[in-house]
Amino acid sequence: MRFQRILKLAATAFLGFSATLAPAEAEPLAKQLFGAKTLPAATRPAVHGFYSKGCFAGGVAIAPDGPNWQAMRLSRNRRWGHPVMISVLEKLSREAAQDGWRGLLVGDISQPRGGPMLTGHASHQLGLDADIWFTEMPAKRMTVADRERISAISMLKKGSLYVDDKKWTKGHEAVLRRAASYPEVERLLVHPGIKKKLCDTVRGDRSWLNKVRPFWGHHYHFHVRIGCPAGSPGCEPQNPPPRSEGCDDTLAWWFTDEPWKPAKGPAKPKARDVMTMAALPSACRAVLAAPDPVSEVAVTVTGAGGVPQAATAELPVLGYQAESPASILSAMPSASVPRPSNRPAFQ
Repeated sequence: MRFQRILKLAATAFLGFSATLAPAEAEPLAKQLFGAKTLPAATRPAVHGFYSKGCFAGGVAIAPDGPNWQAMRLSRNRRWGHPVMISVLEKLSREAAQDGWRGLLVGDISQPRGGPMLTGHASHQLGLDADIWFTEMPAKRMTVADRERISAISMLKKGSLYVDDKKWTKGHEAVLRRAASYPEVERLLVHPGIKKKLCDTVRGDRSWLNKVRPFWGHHYHFHVRIGCPAGSPGCEPQNPPPRSEGCDDTLAWWFTDEPWKPAKGPAKPKARDVMTMAALPSACRAVLAAPDPVSEVAVTVTGAGGVPQAATAELPVLGYQAESPASILSAMPSASVPRPSNRPAFQ
């Protein structure tokens, strides 16, 4: 009798333990839910969570072609960002062109509603991160097929941590300086070799170097990160970068063996591959459930006047005044803005 009682208690405990696991196991991965969304949440722009664990609503897309940019890897559908992020990119494209940079090649920004991506980045979840290639836009506009095929160019010497002087130009410094000058921009992530090159060569005002932060990778492109925008109390800010130029022992560390040692022990799964909705802010469920805008055209930023290149015929867009990306949503007739539906229950 005592043995049977023990078995019964063990069975009850196991069933209780299984019940606690069932909801999490049954819930799909957050990357699958966010990766399936092709359009943003048609609500007021707002960011929820942290750069590597969150989502955003009210996003807008940067057009495949603008006056001073082309978006790359269009098949990924990662041209979406918070309106402030898209405004910063549009401004950077214009002002960098004035500095002599032919045009930006824009890499990944975010998925339409942010969240963890199906592949790639750990961050880029809030619509506040964007990758810009170190390669200038070519004089001849690329086709959509070109932008799937052509690769960015590394700024490093082959097999080295140091910049190749045959590839690096004052134009690369100028575009980074321009991006760092914007108050919205909190960080520019670059390879340590590129940070060292700037430390060794920048003359005059060097105060902007504190925003340029060394990080693994980032020798083909630089990563623009802006701070939490107004109207997003649920956005978790990152600590501000140090006030110093960052050309000290903290940079020297990157040129030791320590940062490049292989990780010890078995490889851990990437966060995006295990993250469910339970790991994200609760507001992200409402972001997923929100209605789509009337069309992609209605929420696509082309810059002043738009660009009628042949490449954009495959992905048509509509121009509007670039100074205010949020005007896309606010200018829509109220009758055309669908009401949010009830939030579905996630099992």
